[in-house]
Amino acid sequence: MTQPTESRRQFLSSAAAGAAVLTAAPMAFTASRTSDEVIVGEGEHKYRVRHDWPMLPDKYTWQTTHNVAVDRAGNLYVIHEGRRNQKDHPSIFVFDAERKFLRAFGAQFQGGGHGIEVRQEGDEEFLYVAAYQQVKCFAKMTLDGELVWLKKAPMESGIYAPGEDVSTEANWSRKGFLPTNFAFLDDGGFLLADGYGTFHIHRFDKDANWVSSFGGAGRGEGTFNTAHGLWVDRRPGRKPTIVVTDRAHGTLQIFDMAGKYLETLNGFGLPANIDTYGNLMLVPELKARVSLLNEKNEVVAQLGVGLDRLNAVKNLRGKPAEWKAGQFVHPHDACFGENGDIYVAEWVGTGRVSKLEKVS
Repeated sequence: MTQPTESRRQFLSSAAAGAAVLTAAPMAFTASRTSDEVIVGEGEHKYRVRHDWPMLPDKYTWQTTHNVAVDRAGNLYVIHEGRRNQKDHPSIFVFDAERKFLRAFGAQFQGGGHGIEVRQEGDEEFLYVAAYQQVKCFAKMTLDGELVWLKKAPMESGIYAPGEDVSTEANWSRKGFLPTNFAFLDDGGFLLADGYGTFHIHRFDKDANWVSSFGGAGRGEGTFNTAHGLWVDRRPGRKPTIVVTDRAHGTLQIFDMAGKYLETLNGFGLPANIDTYGNLMLVPELKARVSLLNEKNEVVAQLGVGLDRLNAVKNLRGKPAEWKAGQFVHPHDACFGENGDIYVAEWVGTGRVSKLEKVS
């Protein structure tokens, strides 16, 4: 594999390039319309598509949706990048299970909001937030938006440029800190992907103290070209592993829990993040689809496939009037709900969050 860095600017041109075909058992992927409803998927993996599912009050605006997470009450948390010059606008919106808006907060991440996850710790749940661009931090919050702690670049790792922990300018070199997503460890600690910065995966203890890191920029097999998303795969029947989306290489890399490289899964279209539910692994891909893998890491469904449309329409992400029901443009994150439904956030300037309701 080659190693040119794929930045947001470069992605606009590369997103229109054809995606490699995933290596898996033969299957068909269709979108069908029944009673004015669009159904995507096949066999056991069919979903009813509800685009623009959350209802946002008029006083707020979507500003490039990035990531989604669900708490145990079924509430949906959506983070958007936001605009740097609108510091009083919240970056995180919360909706109940019926689409109703509940609250908004997180103005401190405006201009760089990226990753968001819900984690249960004892009897309480918390939000973990990663912010890139000029914000350059990661934080823990209550579900109501109260800040527990906020951290900057882990300078003790020895891999960052001097002053990277205090700078407010985005450093897109391999010495910058531009964190993207989290994964959680059984000991109370967590992993943080520096997805647009050094391409390292950092390990922190339960008190958010830096412990170690692995990865970095390279050609694969333990190094990355945009280590964008990650997850700890605890699916039944499998030994726990760390899965990292090596986005610009179009692969998933799998590591043991100590960070030792194990294997690579090829053929994805700019994979952006990971989630799991039962025996399924969920992979949102910026090249216009969401893939589901079984416990053998075989692809069993591809949802909302819209690559032909993405190739045919220049700057499709900026033309909502030309989006088609049942097709995605740029899935940037996706997560499962408690009942197996799927929420998808897309990297589009007007924002779009879709709910895929399981029907089979």
